[in-house]
Amino acid sequence: MRKMIEAGWRTVSPNSVNGADDPLINVVGSGDSDQSKLVFCDFIVCIESEKMYMIESKGGAIACMLLALLFLGTWPAIMTLTERRGRLPQHTYLDYTITNLLAAVIIAFTLGQIGPSRPNFITQLSQDNWQSVMFAMAGGIVLSLGNLATQYAWAFVGLSVTEVVTSSITVVIGTTLNYFLDDRINRAEILFPGAACFLIAVCFGSAVHKSNAADNKSKLQNFNRLNNIHNYLETTSSFQIETNHANSGLGKEKAKEGTAAFLIELEKQRAIKVFGKSTIIGLAITFFAGICFSMFSPAFNLATNDQWHTLKHGVPKLSVYTAFFYFSISAFVIALILNIRFLYWPVLGLPRSSFKAYLNDWNGRGWSFLAGFLCGFGNGLQFMGGQAAGYAAADAVQALPLVSTFWGILLFGEYRRSSRRTYVLLISMLFMFIVAVAVLMASSGHRK
Repeated sequence: MRKMIEAGWRTVSPNSVNGADDPLINVVGSGDSDQSKLVFCDFIVCIESEKMYMIESKGGAIACMLLALLFLGTWPAIMTLTERRGRLPQHTYLDYTITNLLAAVIIAFTLGQIGPSRPNFITQLSQDNWQSVMFAMAGGIVLSLGNLATQYAWAFVGLSVTEVVTSSITVVIGTTLNYFLDDRINRAEILFPGAACFLIAVCFGSAVHKSNAADNKSKLQNFNRLNNIHNYLETTSSFQIETNHANSGLGKEKAKEGTAAFLIELEKQRAIKVFGKSTIIGLAITFFAGICFSMFSPAFNLATNDQWHTLKHGVPKLSVYTAFFYFSISAFVIALILNIRFLYWPVLGLPRSSFKAYLNDWNGRGWSFLAGFLCGFGNGLQFMGGQAAGYAAADAVQALPLVSTFWGILLFGEYRRSSRRTYVLLISMLFMFIVAVAVLMASSGHRK
């Protein structure tokens, strides 16, 4: 290969002194070239040695974080969509876990096979690195438990509030742990004010939920004075409803978003019934999910950087791609076990199902597969950015409520026809998230 390239270069540039090592053609092989001036130096591939440089610059890390933010903010909206259309969350989550694992496999056998100085993915599978593997798998387990909990929390407290609370808990706890694990490579004077912004956002998020719940209660009470809700649920069969109470949003056409009729019809169609149940249940599930989410990134950090020196001398640290593979394997296994259990012994009043019923349920399966891919690639991008710029800064992707709230308003009609107080709190919450994202990304460091 080198002889062919050198012969071709001699023909094109006969006056070249260095031949195939001329920096005009080989920026990697030439010792005279300054690679730091190249904009995309992190992605240069040296064909001869079959090496690819990992993401190392702050710009590359931030690009990964922003893309991860989009993916991780979109997949919860897709999962919520299927639940609101009546698909059992057990069925949806089983589909999701398949493509979530597949995303990790794709990353491992592509990017993981062309690592720079470390052994590639296949080589690391046979190395004595079980200590780091255990950390990676522990991270996958807690992430899977958190994701499983949130799909039930979405029904009780809504997509936006669930993502706000869980993300804020993740940042407050997880960012602090990652900062010290990463030997303080992130700028503390910027990082922790950013974490404080997330904490303020969770307060606004709780207030938004309380205000919006009061708005919905008022709508339903006004409607109940004109109709019996329970009889209404029994006699109507779809969003096509007939009544003359225009103030309640009812008519011969589809119920308007944000009205009492819309809330009642949504309750009838969705898989998880929430009327008459305490929102404390939803908030408890949400806080449990947040605690789980706050642990997965520090565990992954330990898996890839071995800060506790658990590996034997001379054993290479896990690459981010290999660690992500083990991480996803454990997440898949725990999700498979729990969801099959929930098929036959459901929780929160869901109907009983079976594995055969799951296999025959194709309603919304494509959406569930898409959600798994988005989450899988989103997590992978987050870890790639964290390995380069510090996992504490990578927690900026926990601002995913910015994306989730957009989808919640656009797709599900959340906060439609709410009170002015709710809108003020909602805008304040989103503003604090925007500030938090900017501050956390500004704290990005550089791992040596």
